[in-house]
Amino acid sequence: MSLVIDCHGHYTTAPTALETWRKKQIAGITNPSEMPKVSDLKISDDELRESIEQNQLKLMKQRGADITIFSPRASFMAHHIGDQQISATWASICNELCYRVAQLFPDHFVPVAMLPQSPGVPTETCLAEIDRCVNEYGNVGINLNPDPSGGNWTSPPLTDAYWYPIYEKMIEYDIPAMIHVSTSCNCCFHTTGAHYLNADTTSFMQCLQGDLFKDFPDLRFIIPHGGGAVPYHWGRFRGLAMMLKKPILEAHLLNNIFFDTCVYHQPGIDLLLDVIPHKNVLFASEMIGAVRDIDPHTGFYFDDTKRYIEAGGLSERQKHQIYEENARRVFPRLDRQLKAKGL
Repeated sequence: MSLVIDCHGHYTTAPTALETWRKKQIAGITNPSEMPKVSDLKISDDELRESIEQNQLKLMKQRGADITIFSPRASFMAHHIGDQQISATWASICNELCYRVAQLFPDHFVPVAMLPQSPGVPTETCLAEIDRCVNEYGNVGINLNPDPSGGNWTSPPLTDAYWYPIYEKMIEYDIPAMIHVSTSCNCCFHTTGAHYLNADTTSFMQCLQGDLFKDFPDLRFIIPHGGGAVPYHWGRFRGLAMMLKKPILEAHLLNNIFFDTCVYHQPGIDLLLDVIPHKNVLFASEMIGAVRDIDPHTGFYFDDTKRYIEAGGLSERQKHQIYEENARRVFPRLDRQLKAKGL
């Protein structure tokens, strides 16, 4: 029987003290006298346990998931707020909380780091946090925001040398990146309904246009939310690859790019699994996240994505790939941690 590994979980249920501290930090940007100290944030282990046991862990048990790859809340990253030092302090706090959750529930949660990104700042400023999270916290991956400006897209494309210091660190530690934006401060782009999906599609297209994986043949990206528009328009992207004189799309990108199953209806999952090779699809739910309600058409939660996989007519071998095998291959550090536990 396969382990069910959810590759896309965020700490969306953190105790309210975290958000309160963040509001004070933001206020302190314009009024330094209000800037809180890190030591002002007090969250007990009991508060962390309650926030997880009554939420993510409860639903994991109900829905049949075993392990969640767990990162700070994506919409809270908000790299466009303040400067690099603001982001560095905030990232450090959020990453430590995810680590503490993983320590409290070591059989169910494995941490992934957010980065202290900031618009226009060299990406070398992120390297120390990657070192700390991998070496001290046992993190198995990172979340990389391709648009720290929050919907204004002021950063170079992912294929630009601007990003190479992070990629070199990823190769050094053999970790993947989930390409995940944060809050949109552009009113044209709803954060979860537009900005997220736009960014997924845009990131894929940036990689298609470039030759990033010639420079980094072992680099691994996970494009979340089912890849945005990518599977739905696979023919368009195949044709664009030909027009741009790139290798066939599968050879050009699918050794390095993977997709998750955060797609919240059966036809969408069926399309994803029909178009994208199963070796490139990782199980995920993003619970408790962007869509938290019950679907009136089914009577089940939209983000109960395991139900869609089970109803997709897949063989046991195919389900094993999606639930466990692909995650262990894309996250080698996770694989080693599981083997150390005899799993």
